[in-house]
Amino acid sequence: MFGATKDFLGKPAPAGYIAGLGRGATGFTTRSDIGPAREGPTEADIARLQEQAKRKAAEDGDDDDERYQDPDNETGLFNTAPYEADDEEADQIYDSIDAKLDERRKARREAREKEMQDKLNKERPKIQDQFADLKRGLNSVSAEEWENLPEVGNIAGRGRKKANFKEKFTPVPDSLLPRAQEEMATTLDAQPNGLATPAPGTMTNFREIGEANKQVLGLRLDRMADSASGSTTIDPKGYLTDLNSVVVKSAAEIGDLKRARLLLKSVVSADSKHAPGWIAAARLEEHAGKLTDARQIIDKGCQECPKSEDIWLEAARLNSTDNAKKILANAVKQIPQSVKIWLQAVQLETTVKTKKIVIRRALDYVPNSVKLWKTAIEMEDDPNNARILLARAVELVPLSVELWIALARLETYENAKRVLNKARSTIPTSHEIWITAFCLEEANNKSVEKLVAVAVKQLAVKEAALTRDQWLEEAERCEKNAFIHTCQAIVRTTIAMGVEEPDMKSTWMEDAESAIAHQSYGTARAIYAHALRTFPHKKSIWRRAALLEKAHGTHESLAELLARSVQSCPQAEVLWLMSAKEKWLGGDVPAARAILGQAFEANPNSEQIWLAAVKLEAENGEHGRAEMLLSRARENADTAKVWIKSAVLERQLGKITEALQLLDQGLEKYPTADKLWMIKGQILVDRGDNQKARENFIKALKSCPKSVPLWILYARLEDKAGLLVKARSLLERGRIHNPKTPELWLESVRVELRGNNPQAGKILMSKALQECPSSGLLWSESVWLETRAQRKGKIVDALKKSENSAHVLITAARLFWSDRQVEKARSWFLRAEKADADLGDAWAWHYKFEVEHGDEARKSDLVMRFKASEPRHGEHWQSATKDLKNVGKSQEEMLILAAASLPSNTVP
Repeated sequence: MFGATKDFLGKPAPAGYIAGLGRGATGFTTRSDIGPAREGPTEADIARLQEQAKRKAAEDGDDDDERYQDPDNETGLFNTAPYEADDEEADQIYDSIDAKLDERRKARREAREKEMQDKLNKERPKIQDQFADLKRGLNSVSAEEWENLPEVGNIAGRGRKKANFKEKFTPVPDSLLPRAQEEMATTLDAQPNGLATPAPGTMTNFREIGEANKQVLGLRLDRMADSASGSTTIDPKGYLTDLNSVVVKSAAEIGDLKRARLLLKSVVSADSKHAPGWIAAARLEEHAGKLTDARQIIDKGCQECPKSEDIWLEAARLNSTDNAKKILANAVKQIPQSVKIWLQAVQLETTVKTKKIVIRRALDYVPNSVKLWKTAIEMEDDPNNARILLARAVELVPLSVELWIALARLETYENAKRVLNKARSTIPTSHEIWITAFCLEEANNKSVEKLVAVAVKQLAVKEAALTRDQWLEEAERCEKNAFIHTCQAIVRTTIAMGVEEPDMKSTWMEDAESAIAHQSYGTARAIYAHALRTFPHKKSIWRRAALLEKAHGTHESLAELLARSVQSCPQAEVLWLMSAKEKWLGGDVPAARAILGQAFEANPNSEQIWLAAVKLEAENGEHGRAEMLLSRARENADTAKVWIKSAVLERQLGKITEALQLLDQGLEKYPTADKLWMIKGQILVDRGDNQKARENFIKALKSCPKSVPLWILYARLEDKAGLLVKARSLLERGRIHNPKTPELWLESVRVELRGNNPQAGKILMSKALQECPSSGLLWSESVWLETRAQRKGKIVDALKKSENSAHVLITAARLFWSDRQVEKARSWFLRAEKADADLGDAWAWHYKFEVEHGDEARKSDLVMRFKASEPRHGEHWQSATKDLKNVGKSQEEMLILAAASLPSNTVP
């Protein structure tokens, strides 16, 4: 390989060849390339040429040819002329003109430059701009991901094939080895106190080095052992504690500590009387784990800043309890008026006796500190001692309202009155003292109405009167402390302050709602009572007060309120009905009948009162009386609802012929009453007369084309008869007459599903969601059309689009239920209840869930909430309540039946 001779060796180089030109080298020319050099001009020649140039310049008469003059530099033209003031003024004028022109062109020039720069950045973006989004994404990288990043190695040329060069070894002459040994020996001999120079050829004794290392290790271990007893002197607990106290810090943190230490050192050096600097320096050392250094720094700070209470408290914190006591003892010598130092000294004591000694010593130095007096009083277990201390405290701190009130609470009634009177004379602007007096009078069964009026006047005279809202807040606070009479007296006295007569009713209703929101039901009750005294004939106020009593009062208080309400508002039908219902629920049916009789006298033509009386008789098994009442109602209150109720009652009693006759008579009077048509159609379907039912629905849809239930009932009739196409067309016609109706779309989807056309059902569902995008009914059904794996994603979209509809919330709860996530399912059922308490299906599904996964306590609580809500809507709920088999059953029984009629939750 190396023996081959190159063909160009020994040949002349080509013309113009320059060695290394391809690598960027430049050629050079030597004397051998150009021949011998010529002689330069002599001194005589140079002198002669200079003389010729001078003669030529003298003949021309001008040193500078105007061809070579700079047109922008006039010094060459007018350098001999004087520069006067007008010349300077002219130059300034020209400069100002140039600046103005430049300013006018500045915006366009900058815009043009910016455009060119943006264009250049787009064509040739910088590397940092290309990776800007990736840099911003580094904020989301966690510490674990940083640690798991692989180390970057040198991969340059990894894929290249290395040249297979042979290694070359050059043998070293033997004469070099003795010479190197001699030089090494000479170097070692030259060192002072060095080791003996080894003889040439000697070897290092590694065994002796190993034994020396063992001896050093043994000496270190011996320090930690007791040679006399042979047992170790290391305290295991202390040793472990020392290990735990070792703070391992990174290099960056150590650098930060060093910089902070230098900075704080400069702070305290610049101003040694600056206490925060000493505190910060001590805390820095504490953070670094150097508690001893921290104590030394804070001790020095105490010496430099003896009047700073913060630095003394910091020193006490950094030291042990015994040392802290000594430090605080020195502190109170320097700052005897510091309440914080005295309180800290009290906390360091372990026994009550020593605490009392310290706090009383503190009171000797700071007798006007409320905190010290309160601390001393709290330590007393004996009320007599506390009363003595409070008596002394109010003498020394007469402007402390808290101390006066505390003293009054410890005194007897007569003494407390004297204390409060003295406090009122000392602090006449304090409303707290007045309120304490109110509560004292109520606690001793005294009237507080006049005292409240006096207090309001006195505070107004002293220009310390509270606003109406502030008095209401105080009333709520008194209610929380169980002083109801004081609360009511405050409300009666101050509720009308600053309120115009036209705004009284609305303002008071807002105040009552606010009190109810704060769970101050006594305050709200007092507001309603005052409002009813002012507006006794406002049935809306009576109704609000009745609802408050129903929710948070007793049965007796509600009955008494309703009795007064019907006397004040005899024309208010809702109040009569509420009063009769409460008597009925209380088991007093005769009293309920009597109330309804009085209601008939006051409202002889009231539809609601007639129907309420019929319901009362029918629910209690008095069907004859109910029929008689309905007969009279059809004469005195001839409405569609009365005819509907009459037909329903006859149907429930099994009198189908009489029911059909009543329906025909009612339809002659009220042909647009869709419920009459629906009841007649249902009766005909139950009798099996589908043809007459069809004719009935056809007539009904002509009279009531906007009735959605009629379209659905007619479509179900055709669907059951096997006429799927006709049912489909009926629902399409119904959607034309009633656009954007979710119930019709849902029935169309179910018709397709019942006809084994799931694909067509999905297509209809997608169209339905386009027309009714916020319908919770449709979104709930669409979730069950998806596969099990896709339902979770679908329910998320449903919750967003339906605005947390109760139907969708029920579906979400059912999904958690099917996944055995019991607690989540229960929470979502509760959300559905709150979203729509009138939806009976939500209660039924929740009850079914609690039967399977709950206990008796949860079920009973659910039933109580259900009874209070009295739901009336819901697909499954209405089908259960309107079933003739369930007539006369209680609410709880209906809830159980509705839950039993629900389908299984194990949907595939």
